[in-house]
Amino acid sequence: MSTANVEELGENRVRLTVEVPPAQVKHAVEHAVSDLAESVKLPGFRKGKIPQPVLISRLGKDRIYAEAVDSHIGGWFWSAASRNRVRPVTDPQFEFELPSTADEPWTFSATVEVQPTPEIVDWTTLEVARSEVEVPQDAIDAEIEALRESIAELTPAESRPARIGDTVVIDLADSAGEAQRDTVVELGTGQLAPELEQQIVGASPGETKEIAYQRPDGISGTIGVTLLEVNEKVLPAVDDELARAASEFDTLAELRASVESTFREQLDAEIDAAFRMAAVDELVKTSKVQPALPLVQSRAADLLTGFVRSLERRGISLESYLQVSGTSGEDLQRQMILEAAVSIARELALEALAQRAGIEISDEDVKAYLREEAESADESADGLIEDVWAHGQQESVRDDLRLRAALDRLVADVKPIAPDLAEAREKLWTPDKDKEKAASDTKLWTPGHPASQDG
Repeated sequence: MSTANVEELGENRVRLTVEVPPAQVKHAVEHAVSDLAESVKLPGFRKGKIPQPVLISRLGKDRIYAEAVDSHIGGWFWSAASRNRVRPVTDPQFEFELPSTADEPWTFSATVEVQPTPEIVDWTTLEVARSEVEVPQDAIDAEIEALRESIAELTPAESRPARIGDTVVIDLADSAGEAQRDTVVELGTGQLAPELEQQIVGASPGETKEIAYQRPDGISGTIGVTLLEVNEKVLPAVDDELARAASEFDTLAELRASVESTFREQLDAEIDAAFRMAAVDELVKTSKVQPALPLVQSRAADLLTGFVRSLERRGISLESYLQVSGTSGEDLQRQMILEAAVSIARELALEALAQRAGIEISDEDVKAYLREEAESADESADGLIEDVWAHGQQESVRDDLRLRAALDRLVADVKPIAPDLAEAREKLWTPDKDKEKAASDTKLWTPGHPASQDG
């Protein structure tokens, strides 16, 4: 893995000095030789079959090394920038001398303009809306009703026709004579085609009906349906016996308390997740964090590429998705730009908070996290840690943990307030709000805004 040193030059410019290890230099040279062997024509040799010594002697070592550097320096730079939390907003200006050998480390420097760390407000003064957990009694009742349904008994429905909710036994026979006997179906669950179910509802045991149908391909026909049995559900009473039959609890009160506790945990998790995002969005808004346009465009391109790949894995082309969803390519692009702008703004705000709060993640913190991940996946912790370090991925994990720790700190320090209070305050007019609106109208970057073209 390459190492790098970051030098602050002022005016949001840095110089990154990167040392590339011999193994990566050698790989780049071998790659360059392979590429040149495919494109260079030498008398007596087939394309792609020129031996390396011959190629070097004909083209010269400088040509080979120049090709190696040109094709790999961008990747080395962006990898080093990512590991050192550098966010370039312009193309880097490289300075280097060509390697003299592939068996030694090689160093280059890159000067680049970067996204400045935003000046964030004192986050301990922020107030953020947070809902209280309220479990609707209707939801608990619905869950108890589902438990009743799950242990209901079926009994013959005496002296009445079939109706929605019954479980019936039918024989099916098509016009070709092929039959499907003793088919058990619960009416109203979508197991049968609507035209079949409509004819069965209201029929009595022993009754046979010829039902016309039309398939999606346009072919029509008839099918004979004979109703053999009609069974209705007999639901148990909502009492302690239900609790004992449907759960590990002895009383209905205990069962309802358990259902309520489960709902409460789920809702609390959802509210907590929403509160965390609301807190960082409030920090972004009050601090007026503005991601640079090149960063947004680059992230949006990555998001779009990932989205297209996810469609392809499901066997869906982008064109088909746009047609089915009724979305245009321009709309999808705008959506990706908006998502990119929001995600980068959040990251910038949290990075600034981590810097001001002095939050750092040690190697042991990274390893502890990886051990937890390995344990949850039933993998070897030592093997995972070794693999992460071997591929230089520990810095990416460290950055993620640092942002997570910064978000934890933010959430712990902001003041939760009731949503109706937050809404009321948002509607209150103050002179400062007119100033903020004027400032946002002229300065805030938004996707598609003409000012975004200024970079």
